[in-house]
Amino acid sequence: MSESEYTPPKVWTWEKDKNENRFSNINRPISGPTHDKELPVGKHPFQLYSLATPNGVKVTVMLEELLEAGHKGAEYDAWLINIGEGNQFGSDFVAINPNSKIPALMDRSTDKPTRIFESGAILLYLAEKFGGAFVPKDLAARAECYSWLMWQMGSAPYLGGGFGHFYAYAPVKIEYAIDRFAMEVKRQLDVLDRQLADNEYIAGPDYTIADMAIWPWYGALAKGLLYEAGEFLSVQEYKHVNRWTEQISERPAVKRGRMVNRVWGEPESQLPERHDASDFDKAK
Repeated sequence: MSESEYTPPKVWTWEKDKNENRFSNINRPISGPTHDKELPVGKHPFQLYSLATPNGVKVTVMLEELLEAGHKGAEYDAWLINIGEGNQFGSDFVAINPNSKIPALMDRSTDKPTRIFESGAILLYLAEKFGGAFVPKDLAARAECYSWLMWQMGSAPYLGGGFGHFYAYAPVKIEYAIDRFAMEVKRQLDVLDRQLADNEYIAGPDYTIADMAIWPWYGALAKGLLYEAGEFLSVQEYKHVNRWTEQISERPAVKRGRMVNRVWGEPESQLPERHDASDFDKAK
């Protein structure tokens, strides 16, 4: 039966081996752990369990920016969670994030260890923890920052789960699905390009958690790195996004943050685990 002839059944049922793709072995319609697995705990206040996907990079960039700014209390251990192998379904990880997605953070500096999951929530928690770091002090400016942070949280699923899935990972190429999500991603890039035409950073003149959230997704897309879709989406057209992308990528903390929990690419770009600042020197 062709895609155009498909009629949804009255009640959907899961056929495990149907429509196989690179994520088939970890996709399932239920939550909860699949196995018992204890997570390691290092010496620092923050224990991060993650992978250097765009969502993971948001948090490692934030932690490195805090350290760069002199917040010694932001020292952290970063442990690799290999989502391709199903590490996110281990019992200890699910106890931190019942949604079984990276990143997940434990703050062990509190009386009772505090769990934080969802990348946007982690950025907000860390900003508050360190006195409003990388968040504007003025209420109106802070509202602008939070609005763009939430824009990213709502928009990225169209980029990753929508465009990325159907363009790069789906077992068959469906023209309607690719066209639908390519149009939406280009609209999002235009939203960013118009905003950055009048502002140095996403939320205004200052670098904020909004930049940290948006850059790993849309900066990588603008560089043609995400889904190898740069030519297809004509990313060179978005000159303001590209200017901002290059500007962010030159920050020392960003260079470090994007390495953490990375296990692909050039060897010198990878740091599977991070337990001390000196680990970056060892990776070179």
